Amino acid sequence: MSSEPLVLRVEGLGKSYRIGEREPYKALRDVLTDAVTAPARLVRGPRRKKASTEDRIWALSDVSFDVRRGEVLGLIGRNGAGKSTLLKILSRITDPTTGQVTLGGRVGSLLEVGTGFHPELTGRENIFLNGTILGMRRAEIGQRFDEIVEFAGVARFLDTPVKRYSSGMQVRLAFAVAAHLEPEILLVDEVLAVGDAEFQEKCLGKMRDVTQAGRTVVFVSHNLAAVKSLCTRALLLEQGKLAFDGPAHEAVERYLQHAGGARESAVVEGDALAARLVKSKVYGDSPLFDCTRIAVLDETGTPSVSFRSDEEATVAIDFTVVRTVPSLRLLVTLSDANQTIVLRTENIDDPDGGAATRLEPGDYRSTVVLPRGLLGDARLDLNVSLIAEVNQVLDYAGVAELSFRFSGHGANARGKAYLRPLLPWQTDVAAPVA
Repeated sequence: MSSEPLVLRVEGLGKSYRIGEREPYKALRDVLTDAVTAPARLVRGPRRKKASTEDRIWALSDVSFDVRRGEVLGLIGRNGAGKSTLLKILSRITDPTTGQVTLGGRVGSLLEVGTGFHPELTGRENIFLNGTILGMRRAEIGQRFDEIVEFAGVARFLDTPVKRYSSGMQVRLAFAVAAHLEPEILLVDEVLAVGDAEFQEKCLGKMRDVTQAGRTVVFVSHNLAAVKSLCTRALLLEQGKLAFDGPAHEAVERYLQHAGGARESAVVEGDALAARLVKSKVYGDSPLFDCTRIAVLDETGTPSVSFRSDEEATVAIDFTVVRTVPSLRLLVTLSDANQTIVLRTENIDDPDGGAATRLEPGDYRSTVVLPRGLLGDARLDLNVSLIAEVNQVLDYAGVAELSFRFSGHGANARGKAYLRPLLPWQTDVAAPVA
């Protein structure tokens, strides 16, 4: 067991909501009052009169766990499992119905887009407001101000009210504030999905830096590859109850099995496919398309996730167009355990006319062939995206884990490599040097 001290203890936590009842309003002065209390805080469920259980829904029930300093804890589960409710209680945004939480230090949180920001205040003013809520002096905030602004990339808009920011800008600034103001405990919810891939990688790197500095991170995400890469331990929530507490890779495997398919499955559809959806964004009244199935096939058309380097592998994406799609980009990537992109291909890169075309309502299948003689020894995650610009985005991560084994001459006497392409070599007698 780790010798590091406990910074977070959750005991018998439960949260119920009465159908149709609103959470009591908490004014800014109440938040500020709470923030200046002692560093070790106790959050308890308020005493309430007993109410009929018939009109109550339990979002969390009897959840208990401890977190030590420097630990990176993942929190996974299906939509509605209670993940966001738990983070809101840890952030003191809402009170538990039963149980208690003991916090051993300042808490910085990145929850829903806009949480913690006053929309009428500028970006500059909100940075200082957030620091004050964390209990920091103005001089301390000022020392980190330039780092926050540079990380968020919003220097041009610092004196613009936050209500004018896009959701992506709000997320970048909120994460920069939460991570750079050095809370002892950093809570990060799924809102990282709002940012682009480059910013997500930047955030993951910053979270690694935070933990190396001895601070604690609780990370909620549907991106299971990110959870495995970043977290050493993970909690799996199922219908508001703690179903598993242990190594992150075991939690991910259990989650996928319960969702209807392990990562060894070469055909992913239904609940198993929904479990791998890490980003779903519709920029309009209703979606244009829906992905129904992703499969990996060998040269005979048989589902498989294991290949030799001299075999072709085909990725087949089935989707249904509900309303006319002006243009659709299909993106396939392969990434390693550290989430480094090893291979990327898009339909619009096809030299034989792969430009995105207009699609009318109906069922479609798109395929891409990974050629033989390209990959060496590797175990890589398959990720798939369907993108209709300014209309809709679907991102699936860790759809399947593909295994490639080098089958050429020389095997791996000089070490393994992700890429072992069959390239032409030529050796000639060198001309004498004059």
